[in-house]
Amino acid sequence: MATRKKYIQRAITVILVLTGINIAAAYFHGRWDLTGEKRYTLTANTRQMLRKLDSPVEIEVFLKGDYPASFRQLAQSTSELLEEFREYGKQNLRFTFINPGQGMTDTARMKFLGELTAQGIMPFNMKVQQEANDGFAEKLIFPGALVHYKGKTIGVNLLKNQGGQDPMQTMNSSEALLEYQFANAITKLQEKEKPLVGYMMGHGESLGAEVYDALSTLQTNYALDTLTLQSASHISNEFDVILFAKPAAAFSETDKLKIDQYVMNGGKVLWFIDESSASMDSLHQRNEFAAVDRGLNLEDLLFRYGVRINQDLIMDLQSDVVPLVVGNVGNRPQIQPVPFPYFPMLMPTKAHPIVKNLDMVLSRFVSSMDTIKNDAISKTILLTSSRNSRTTRLPAEIAWDVVKTQPNPREYRQQYLPAAVLLEGNFTSLFHNRQDPAAVEALQHASGRPFRDATDTVNKMIVVSDGDLIANAVSRKEGPLQMGINEFNPGFAFANKEFFLNCLEYLCGNSSIMAARNKELTQRLLDPEKIRQTKTKWQVICFLVPIGLILLFAMVFQFRRQKAFSS
Repeated sequence: MATRKKYIQRAITVILVLTGINIAAAYFHGRWDLTGEKRYTLTANTRQMLRKLDSPVEIEVFLKGDYPASFRQLAQSTSELLEEFREYGKQNLRFTFINPGQGMTDTARMKFLGELTAQGIMPFNMKVQQEANDGFAEKLIFPGALVHYKGKTIGVNLLKNQGGQDPMQTMNSSEALLEYQFANAITKLQEKEKPLVGYMMGHGESLGAEVYDALSTLQTNYALDTLTLQSASHISNEFDVILFAKPAAAFSETDKLKIDQYVMNGGKVLWFIDESSASMDSLHQRNEFAAVDRGLNLEDLLFRYGVRINQDLIMDLQSDVVPLVVGNVGNRPQIQPVPFPYFPMLMPTKAHPIVKNLDMVLSRFVSSMDTIKNDAISKTILLTSSRNSRTTRLPAEIAWDVVKTQPNPREYRQQYLPAAVLLEGNFTSLFHNRQDPAAVEALQHASGRPFRDATDTVNKMIVVSDGDLIANAVSRKEGPLQMGINEFNPGFAFANKEFFLNCLEYLCGNSSIMAARNKELTQRLLDPEKIRQTKTKWQVICFLVPIGLILLFAMVFQFRRQKAFSS
């Protein structure tokens, strides 16, 4: 009886302990991230942003359904990340996974999918195996999410551009960017007022179809206004960033003074500059032309800020293609895409969050750059050519003949030529000790600000030596395409748009959230060569070792059994 009572007491004690643990677990949560790259740890800025949510954020993720293993992995990673978001956002963070279009009529489904596309969630066309003898069928996947906050909605693309990466690396980079994508979307929805971007005019900049995607991107994400520099008395500091997109005419000293004093008063500048007059339009009109210096008269201004755009053109073995007529079949020309060395595919240096986990960027007639020694300015190279590059000085003769001959690799020995540079620090005015009293007085009167010889605080700007980097191709059938897409290879998208947005977001002050772009997931893949060499050995081990262990266990068991019964 005493023994029975003792067992009952133990059972009650165990039940009480387990109940207490469950109650404590409901109030106190603990997580330990044991991964080497801290895969499941949010950045401090993201955690702070989630804790300060003052209204529910609802996230709809369109990754539910019968998908391939890679998309299921992306869905699983998204779910794990949003679970971590909910740990800090509490009741103000909700998410659901949805199969887009499920249960809808065809008309309603097409309308819904069109709305997703309008929100920037681009479809992914995937081939799906049907029954054994039915071949393949195409299926549209929308790997994205909609984030809702206080009646506003923003779309998030969860799958990166698949430009120069293999599919496995693309998925890995997509997973690494998940935190940034969602944190950036929530931050944008919380903005009471969008940053104001000034699109500078008056020096041959375009507002036509070739910059349609750039202007659409700006209007979607920022408040946008144009400003003609010559007619404006000054550049107002209401502009968070001013953008120069491929100016073609020379800047006067008065123009440069306005830009300089805007910078000295804390204004940010994003430059996309073509140093040469080279363009594809010239090649379309004739078989060869001479590319010359545009004479923009910006050399001294940029030099003072810490960078120089050289009077040359980069030629690269890693380049995009152009269509070339290689013969005729009957009365129809036979066209073949061939690499054009003046169209380098620029590589991100991964030295900064702007270009972390970024794919290659497409350029057209880009010049090399040098940084100038200046201890007050930090220079970060963002984009470079490949390790097989060369330069040709301006003026340069550009002809179709360059694609008709096999390039000699020994001529392409220059490596990683800079094409985009971030400048940060205390800038000094170009007009320090060389002011034009009348021009300075007029500027001071118009702006209501005194002339400054230097910036009071750390400022930043980005200089890119290719004006076509944010231009888009225009298709005869589809009209303006997305920037970074070659109209002769429309299924291949480079990361031009992502680079453009990252530059703007960094300059506009969202640098704290951009820290999440530094996350990098390590692919711990097996060595394929080692697998090939040791395949037979491991097959034998995996087949014989389990059988050997079973036989050994049977022998020991039989020996012990015989010994037990014999005694």
